[in-house]
Amino acid sequence: MRDLLFLILPEVEILDLGGPLQAFGEANRDSPRYRIRFCGPRADIRTSQGLELANIEPLPDAAGDVTIVIPGMPYRVTEHIERSVIRWLKASAAAGADIASVCTGAFVAGEAGLLDGRRCTTHWSRTRELQCRFPAARVMTNRLYVTDGNVTTAGGIASGIDMALAMIEQAHGPVLASQVAREMVVYLRRDGAHEQQSVYLDYRTHLHPGIHRVQDWIIQHPDDKLTLPSLGDLAGMSARNLTRLFRRLTGISIHDFATRVRLELARTLLHDPTLTLDGVAARSGFTTGRQLRRVWKQTFGAPPSEARP
Repeated sequence: MRDLLFLILPEVEILDLGGPLQAFGEANRDSPRYRIRFCGPRADIRTSQGLELANIEPLPDAAGDVTIVIPGMPYRVTEHIERSVIRWLKASAAAGADIASVCTGAFVAGEAGLLDGRRCTTHWSRTRELQCRFPAARVMTNRLYVTDGNVTTAGGIASGIDMALAMIEQAHGPVLASQVAREMVVYLRRDGAHEQQSVYLDYRTHLHPGIHRVQDWIIQHPDDKLTLPSLGDLAGMSARNLTRLFRRLTGISIHDFATRVRLELARTLLHDPTLTLDGVAARSGFTTGRQLRRVWKQTFGAPPSEARP
């Protein structure tokens, strides 16, 4: 059983903590795999959202055979981390502990010197500050999470769930990871190469309810055949007007949007070892594995087999 320590610091962000915690907790549901503990510089700590957390363990002796998760906090707090915390984190990493941060938790790892020479990331709005404060780090922008050696850094907030699922998959296999994702109603488990922006969000910055309904239908029915008249009925407009308005509001065509949704789904399904390429194609809306292979290579420049874990 792996010891999993959540480092709870003042003004911790609830979702940065709760997202990974829920994932690891679900992994324990049918068999104990993680011994989860909470430690910090004080026994009682108020979260950024005002919730009081109590009975937090003091920082233990530095230990190597553990994973330490550092949830994020408001950026200003990262500029005043207690030196005892930094010394403990540095000593634990030197002893062999694995370190995982969420969002601005990367700045805590940086203060301990754990990002020097490593690829890393943080919330998209703070990547510039991360590079400026830790010039020896190799900051990667627009990545969900990055693993370099024994240090993993996740981007913004909910990406901590993706990071935790990846850690579960690495330790216990893709079947357990997919079971945890399904239990948490995570629509898709994204891998670290995914950008922090998502096809499910990037093209929804408009406010048109009819176009939203069309996008929702495409996402919910990726393997159904699209017909412009039926989509027009859904949007409450003619097929011609839908085609014009969809491109104007989203910046891409309906066909291109549907293709990106299908590729996103295929990327996730490729992590399922029980599915053949034809099976992935059928479930993600492509007619054959051959079509999926062709579209995938046109989009990503490599065959889908390279995306297999």
